[in-house]
Amino acid sequence: MSRDTREGRIGNVAGALLAGGASTRMGRDKAQLPVAGVAAATRTARLLDSLFEEVLIVGGDPPADAPGRRVADPDGPRCALRGVVGALEAARAERVLIVAIDLPLLQPELLLALVAWPEADVVAPRVAGRLEPLCAVYVRDTVLAPARARLASDRLALHELVGELSLCAIEGDDLRAIDPAGTALANANTPEEWAKLEARLRGLG
Repeated sequence: MSRDTREGRIGNVAGALLAGGASTRMGRDKAQLPVAGVAAATRTARLLDSLFEEVLIVGGDPPADAPGRRVADPDGPRCALRGVVGALEAARAERVLIVAIDLPLLQPELLLALVAWPEADVVAPRVAGRLEPLCAVYVRDTVLAPARARLASDRLALHELVGELSLCAIEGDDLRAIDPAGTALANANTPEEWAKLEARLRGLG
């Protein structure tokens, strides 16, 4: 793991925020939803920008104050896999940490652990047996071709893509040591869930 000598940020891993989700259950653009008074896309992009030299915001219409290079979603069905392909195509770094917009409580400790963990095609946390492919590090040159092929053939499940690749999962005691409160991967897809996360964030503060 190399760091940019001028700013201390990681140089050989890009941080990518997927901001182009449909948000059908939320009823409005998640990227614009406030988290502790800051738009979700801005909050997460700032976190990525504090850690990585290269930051991408893929898809959607993120706020102007969200740091990062804007990247349009590639052609294809509106889905998470399309965002992953877009991030991998646009990144200059050899590995890309891809995170979803609906994880507003992400913490730097988890992201740094994903980057530092033993390398595989995919490094991702696993909670209660469930892998989190939208908070994961992907090796660009290994993953991009099969991801493109799946998008082109309408095989859109990210878990199936990961199943084709080498995987290193952070789970169990290792994950609890990194995220003892168990909050970093809390996600929200409805207004009610978002309100609960806001209350949880206030409690953590």
